[in-house]
Amino acid sequence: MFHDPAHPIDKSRRKGRAAASNEAGRYEKLVSVPVDDGWEVVEDEVPQIRTELRQERARSMISYNRSPDLPFDRSINPYRGCEHGCIYCFARPTHAYLGLSPGLDFETRLVARPNAAEVLASELGKRSYKVAPLAIGTNTDPYQPVDKSCGIMRDCLEVLWEHRHPVAIVTKGTGILRDLDILRKMAKLGLVRVGISVTSLDRDLARRMEPRVPPPEKRLQVIRSLARAGVPVRAMVSPVVPGLTDAEIETILAACAGAGASSASWIMLRLPQEVSPLFQDWLAEHYPDRAKRVMTRLREMHGGKDYSSDWHKRMRGEGAYAAMVAQRFRAAVKRLGLDTAQPDLRCDLFRVPVKPGEQLSLFD
Repeated sequence: MFHDPAHPIDKSRRKGRAAASNEAGRYEKLVSVPVDDGWEVVEDEVPQIRTELRQERARSMISYNRSPDLPFDRSINPYRGCEHGCIYCFARPTHAYLGLSPGLDFETRLVARPNAAEVLASELGKRSYKVAPLAIGTNTDPYQPVDKSCGIMRDCLEVLWEHRHPVAIVTKGTGILRDLDILRKMAKLGLVRVGISVTSLDRDLARRMEPRVPPPEKRLQVIRSLARAGVPVRAMVSPVVPGLTDAEIETILAACAGAGASSASWIMLRLPQEVSPLFQDWLAEHYPDRAKRVMTRLREMHGGKDYSSDWHKRMRGEGAYAAMVAQRFRAAVKRLGLDTAQPDLRCDLFRVPVKPGEQLSLFD
């Protein structure tokens, strides 16, 4: 069901969720509004919004891009939507392509692609395929809670390991430690690197902003465990939310360096399309005293708009404030020894495993 944003969903129903509304996607015209039917609702009887998971048979897995802002040209997404529910997630608008809302639907109506590994293996096995690092987690988190039961990410990693294919993973989830055995083997051959996003060390703020993401201390433990296993880890201070998390840049970097991160990066808050009204509703509910300051700073960096998608500017913004944040970040990573780039991933080990019955005898 779709809801008019002027009629936010009752807080008692969305416990553990970030979005306050479920506005129809931009491709949908039908909007329904809750109507008071005269029955008195008892608080304890208000149903909670549960996560729904449906399956989709993927026809292709590898998506290619030509963005000059990204350090990779291909990626895969085992899931559509993300139960982590980060209110700032720039991927929320993609749910509109499914006829679903970028609001609560994005957090609660998920799509899993159980044949992802099979399709990935097929694509890697094509004669026309040219190897280059593959990114996972750049849209929705591959280690969101549902992956514990689905196991799609591990299936994909096994395919990548079998092909000796390089991969860069981004996550906030502790589920990545389930695959430490594979990651350790890949790391020894220079085939993997991982980015762990730590947005805030404030547990209360993190819980409100990223309701189903493991708390900050758990993410630091993930960095520690990966680093001990020899996996290169990048600390991702992203997004930096002006007026809300920007004061923590140095402390986040110090904590990540102490846990074993070897490099770091940052991205400014981005509010494309439907994300902006969702985020502003969230600000008004949780931090009304800071809402004006946050949005004023963002608009200063984007020519008066909530967001600008211009190449080379959308990730960092422009102006005095953006420059100050960049300067603080550079100074901190230099002081902490995090100013070295992660090692290049090896592409020379790539191979296409021979299937049973395909190998020709040398004596034929």
